[in-house]
Parts: sequence; structure tokens; C-alpha cells
Amino acid sequence: MLSRLSHLLFGLLFMPLIACAAGNEEYQDGVHYVTLPQAVPTQTGDKVEVAEVFWYGCGHCYTFEPLINQWKKSLPEGAELVKSPAMWNAPMKTHAQMFYAAETLGVLDKIHQNLFNAMHVERKRMLEDDEIFSYFADAGVSREDFDKTFKSFKVTSDVRRADARARSYKITGTPEIVVNGKYRISARMTGSQANMLKVARYLVDKELAAK
Repeated sequence: MLSRLSHLLFGLLFMPLIACAAGNEEYQDGVHYVTLPQAVPTQTGDKVEVAEVFWYGCGHCYTFEPLINQWKKSLPEGAELVKSPAMWNAPMKTHAQMFYAAETLGVLDKIHQNLFNAMHVERKRMLEDDEIFSYFADAGVSREDFDKTFKSFKVTSDVRRADARARSYKITGTPEIVVNGKYRISARMTGSQANMLKVARYLVDKELAAK
């Protein structure tokens, strides 16, 4: 009887600790994320970078965008979210130009979701300059400024650098997340887009703790 009581008390005392330990189980390299063979330079200086690799034409990216934008608000001080377009064909390169032209013209916050909507709600291909410009015009950009910027040296250079980054990240699809140029995360590894963000936060905290 004493033995059974002792076991019961042990269980009551230590069960919360066991549950806590299970809840804090670390995510595993090679299972929930992949460590890149060589770190890729980041764009955020001393901050821990969270790079969202996306494509405007990707349906999964379209559903992921509101999730990651909300998640961004909970990032700790010292971490920053950046967006990096993927491209492995000519249409994707044009869509990357849309992103960097909007960024250069200072209208990315106004136009980013509208460009997603153009492709997934309005079913537009967004490949012709006139069609693309109409969304910039809605954000207050003149045709002259659009034409000077869309195929400018700066935008072309930004697109080229994004392409090189994506290759260095060794992405296999979109959306994917790369934390601090070191760790790549995909929904295929984590099981869901929500879990991608959980793993990303774990790695952000890991990188911040190592500073």
C-alpha cells in the first residue's frame, strides 16, 4: 500500500515537469528544418533575418501571406522579416521585377497584396507592362516613374541578387523560410504552414540566444 502511494505521489509531483519537457522538445535538423551547407549573407545587418521566399503566382504563397504577416508582429526585438521572390523561369522574373519596382518606388505596402489578388482572385497573368502598371497607378505611381523604374539597373540588380540568394538557399518550392541565412524550412518538412512559423520562431530564438 505504501509503495502504491509513493508511486502516486511521485507521479503527481513530476508529471507537470515531464509534460513541460515534452512541450519544449527541440525541433530536429534534417527533420523539421535543414541547415544549409554554407551560410548565405543576410540583408538585415546585426538583426536575425527571417527571409520569406515566395512567388506571386504560387497558391500556397497566397494563403501563407496573411499568416506570416500576422506572425511578423510577434517577432522579438533583434529579428526582422524580409521577402525574397523566387524565380526559375521568365514569368517569375517579371513578377520579381514587380516586387522590386514597388519597393524602389516606395509603394510595396500598398501594392503587395493587390499583386497577389491580381493573380489569384482576378486570374491575371501579370506579364504585360500595361497590365502591371495599372496596379502601380492605383497606388499613385505615374507612368513615367513606372517606366523609368520597372526595368532600371537597380531593379534588374535586385532581381539578379534575389535569384542568386534563392539558388544559395537551395529552395525546392515556395513558400519557404530561411532563418539568418542558415536554416531552410518548408511545409513539406514541418507538415503545415503554421508549423513552419513555429520552427522559424524556434530558430530565431536560437540565433538571438547565440549573439
